[in-house]
Amino acid sequence: MTRLYNFSAGPSSIPGPVLSRARDELLDWHGCGLSVLEMSHRGKEFHSIAEKIESDLRALLGVPDTHRILFLQGGATTQFSLIPMNLSGKGRTASYVDTGYWSRKAIQEGRKLCDVQIAASSENLNDYSLPSSENWVINVSADYLHYTANETIEGMEFSGVPDSNGVPLVCDMSSNILSGPIDVERYALIYAGAQKNLGAAGITLVLIREDMLGRVSGELPSVFSYLEYAENRSLVNTPPTFIWYLMGLVIEWIDEQGGLDAVAATNTAKATKLYQAIDRSEFYSNKVKVDARSRMNIPFVLADADLSDYFILEAEKNGLVNLRGHRSVGGMRASLYNAMPESGVDCLVSFMNEFERRNG
Repeated sequence: MTRLYNFSAGPSSIPGPVLSRARDELLDWHGCGLSVLEMSHRGKEFHSIAEKIESDLRALLGVPDTHRILFLQGGATTQFSLIPMNLSGKGRTASYVDTGYWSRKAIQEGRKLCDVQIAASSENLNDYSLPSSENWVINVSADYLHYTANETIEGMEFSGVPDSNGVPLVCDMSSNILSGPIDVERYALIYAGAQKNLGAAGITLVLIREDMLGRVSGELPSVFSYLEYAENRSLVNTPPTFIWYLMGLVIEWIDEQGGLDAVAATNTAKATKLYQAIDRSEFYSNKVKVDARSRMNIPFVLADADLSDYFILEAEKNGLVNLRGHRSVGGMRASLYNAMPESGVDCLVSFMNEFERRNG
């Protein structure tokens, strides 16, 4: 079977070895006579799977003992609401940084549940760039400061951890989690949907500092409460057990690649190849300021926009799929998450060069 190179922004590619192992273990997990799909989420078999995943993730990311690891449902979009519900509330203030489509979604939901103060925004900047954290106006009495580490649609990514001026820092890392080392200790809360770098859609990772759990109101419904999930090993209800298990296989695969430092080097190399191909061409262009460019999501446009549909069609004929840009911005977008091999980027660059030669 020939596998396509999937440049989708999400759900994205899953590493081949992970898919193969999931296939091999599908009918009988480790000789227990059951598929993970059939296991009780409270049985000893799944308990051992969940414990290993948490242990492996804590080791891979260097999660300190000050932080709890939660496995939730509803995607990152649900966290847009759960964060203010758990950490803030009516009559209280939370600060947000507005850098694009997904941060604005978080702001929109936050405004329903607390008073939102915009600490900084890239909306009025003349170029595709990120507001320097030195110029952020942070309400020091805010319950938290929220930002989006990587904007998948605009193709912009923060390269470091911003200074929150002592305000608890909350970050949406849905599209760049595990793409390199993270200083978890500097965050009050990190959240990420699984369908980009953690496996398949259906589970959301939350890393939350212990002291933040003390803010959670006992009046929240159990399925909305971080405290309830922390006290019940994320088993407040029946979780998506197979997706949880698949995340564990992805974590093991990353470790086998050499860990987060090795993965970061590969991701930088992949992104550099594609940006160089775009920058040396007069046929393709990327509008993002160099120091704000994402390693994960690279949007680009053609000099002749009328050729866009033809580009997509020809790319698909060459085994390069899901390159169409988001409907809100158009153009093309290549997502280079961990599972995208360098060979996929090489094939894309080769195709782009040939397409330009024939149509430029």
